[in-house]
Parts: sequence; structure tokens; C-alpha cells
Amino acid sequence: MNTNIKNPVVISEEDFQLLKGYINSEARSEDEMTLSGELKRAVVVSKEAFPPHAVRINSKVSVLDISTDRVLEFMLVMPAHADMQRNKVSILTPMGAALIGFRKGEEVQWTLPGGLKRFRILDVINQSEATDTRATA
Repeated sequence: MNTNIKNPVVISEEDFQLLKGYINSEARSEDEMTLSGELKRAVVVSKEAFPPHAVRINSKVSVLDISTDRVLEFMLVMPAHADMQRNKVSILTPMGAALIGFRKGEEVQWTLPGGLKRFRILDVINQSEATDTRATA
């Protein structure tokens, strides 16, 4: 279960439209650690109401792995644009699903292939709408 239940996942209407096809109607609960679980419990807001330092598609994110004290930096992208060599992580990965909708300064606990991990979001940079290169692929 995500430990950030008191701080809801916030998704822009635009991101929700891109991601709603990934909601699994057979998911066991909104508390499960999946993108589907996160989307089911998300608060969907207009782009004007979206918090400026919240993680969304095309966000550049810097996180601290609390157990290793290692900082990871990457861009969260749609699957067709994922490229680990260029630090572009798919929203469908456990890391992408863990961070979507959370804000700078928050801590997120999530099960990754290496086990349960805790991350602190150090920084979130969202591109301006003029340079937003969203893809629906």
C-alpha cells in the first residue's frame, strides 16, 4: 500500500485521458501498488488547478532513494517514448506508477523489482504548455 494516502494522487484531466485505458476493471483495490490502483484513487483536476510541482507525464523528476541515499533523475514519459539510455522512464514502470501525481517534498513507498523502496521527491520540473510534447502512443 502506498504510504501517501493522506496526500491524494493528483492527475491533470489531460494525463487522465491519456492513461485511463490502463485502468484495470478487475483490480482488487485502489490501495494496490499499480498504475491502475493509483488512477482509481486519483483526484482529477484541470490544468489550471494542477499543482506546479506535482509529477505528471513529461515531468523531469529528481528523487532520493532513502535506503541507498542515491539520487535518480529522469523524465516520466508515455511507453512509446521510454528510453533508459536517455533517462526517459515509462509511466507503466513501477517507478513511474509510484511517482505519478505526487509532489515535490513528498515521500512515496512502493514495491519495485528490488523490493519495497522509499523515495523522497526532491524536484519536479514540468514543461510549459508551449513545449509540451505529449504523445498518445
